[in-house]
Amino acid sequence: MKKIIFIDVDGTLSNPAGMVPLSAKEAIKEARENGHLAFICTGRSKPEITSEIIDIGFDGIVGAGGGYIEVAGQLVKHLRMPESAVIEIIEYFNVNDIGYYLESNDGLFASENCIASIKSQVTKSYEEVSDEYSEALDEFNWFFNILEQSLGGVIDYANVNKISFISNGHPYAEVANKFQDRFAMYHTTVPQFGPESGEIAVKGVDKYVAVNFVLDYVGLTAADAFAFGDGNNDIAMFSAVAHSVAMENGTAQLKSVANEITNIADEHGIRNSFIKNGLI
Repeated sequence: MKKIIFIDVDGTLSNPAGMVPLSAKEAIKEARENGHLAFICTGRSKPEITSEIIDIGFDGIVGAGGGYIEVAGQLVKHLRMPESAVIEIIEYFNVNDIGYYLESNDGLFASENCIASIKSQVTKSYEEVSDEYSEALDEFNWFFNILEQSLGGVIDYANVNKISFISNGHPYAEVANKFQDRFAMYHTTVPQFGPESGEIAVKGVDKYVAVNFVLDYVGLTAADAFAFGDGNNDIAMFSAVAHSVAMENGTAQLKSVANEITNIADEHGIRNSFIKNGLI
């Protein structure tokens, strides 16, 4: 019987360095050859979904935490933030010296202090001359490269999926209090960005809503669906499927609601679970 598989990216499909293990690539390919559908379901916006991931082969993409959806290469849903609100948020961040990047399908558009803010946070616990310091930066080189590609580019403020921010001191709670009445707020979605980081997105957008949209679109039900994740933003996705699989590196809260816990990405977690559940 055909199944549909929704797979988060960071910490699930990929390891901390953003690399996808060969075992996961082969498992997804084999599952699709067996007639099952495989969808990426990630908080990343389209420019962050690298060719390494796309080239694995998927039947669709749920991106921006559910803000846009592709099925068989066709864009079938895309929700954006109001242009006036995007400009208001940018002004607030600039006044409070908060690093940010705008996520759109056109690119990731970083503030002048964004990359420096990220580097400050991801290396905060390490001596500058240490191996740990260098390794922490290396882990994000792929992401810095994406941000740098859009530096100086023309921004369509009416085409923004969501906004991620990295604060080196301004409290997350103050940002949330300012904007939570109008937007969905997500706290510390990238732990390395620090405890005051977060995301601002369109209200009503999450992986639960997106997964249900896809299920309706392809004519399947929750009983046919698997979901793999590692973070608290995957709790919504788990509630939309019959069988949820948390990675061993997942949060305690996510693992407490999962039907199954599998190994980390580099220990073949995706493949091991696919075999266990008869997908391959």
